[in-house]
Amino acid sequence: MLSYPAIDPVAVSLGPLEIHWYGLMYLFGLAGGWWLALRRARQPYTCVKPAQVEDLVFFAACGIVLGGRAGYVLFYNFDRFLDDPLWLLRVWEGGMSFHGGLLGVILAIVLFARKYSLHPIDVLDFIAPLFPLGLGLGRLGNFIGQELWGRETSSAWGMVFPADPLQLVRHPSQLYQAALEGVLLFVILYYVSSKPRPRYFVSGMFLLCYGVFRFAVEFVREPDGHIGFDAFGWMTRGQFLSVPMLALGIILLVVASRRGQVK
Repeated sequence: MLSYPAIDPVAVSLGPLEIHWYGLMYLFGLAGGWWLALRRARQPYTCVKPAQVEDLVFFAACGIVLGGRAGYVLFYNFDRFLDDPLWLLRVWEGGMSFHGGLLGVILAIVLFARKYSLHPIDVLDFIAPLFPLGLGLGRLGNFIGQELWGRETSSAWGMVFPADPLQLVRHPSQLYQAALEGVLLFVILYYVSSKPRPRYFVSGMFLLCYGVFRFAVEFVREPDGHIGFDAFGWMTRGQFLSVPMLALGIILLVVASRRGQVK
């Protein structure tokens, strides 16, 4: 069994103000995405130009925060929302959803593309390789904050989270997700986007790979206590929401392969 590292989830404390590592991970992810976007924008085959990157990051950040919060409330706590609709606005109480954040970013990119007369899919193909950095850092933030931990395990790499009221030896599933959704997904997307690809291809690879990785890790991640399993006695809400990603990813890759030509 591994020992959980004694990491204070509060990175900086200034009187009553506490800055948590989870929040800083969002900032680090946005900063890293900004830097990568500038590098990609200098390539001659990309649709986004360096002068547009600042605007793109702003649109994407708004989509992540607003969509992530709305997704958490509607996908995971809809009953509470019905009882207290204003809870949607109380973002300081925490709660973000990747799938909601993804939908928020897609909407934000559509608005950005309209502003600059770009094809929305071209912009999504451009921005897709930037996501894994923020995803990986976000999962590290989950690990430090001792949230979204894994199911009980007897494996040698299990650990006891001090905040776990049951004190079970659990999978550090946050680290699995950081490795898959962060590191491996970044390597895959950075490679496939390193040269011109047909429209839809990079976005399709993102959706397919993330969907596979998330679906797999959910088998060792503890289901949400107030939800449990959605179907078949084993399918979690995260898996349920990942199925459309898998399907759409395959569809986009098929469309890209039939188009053949580089956009």
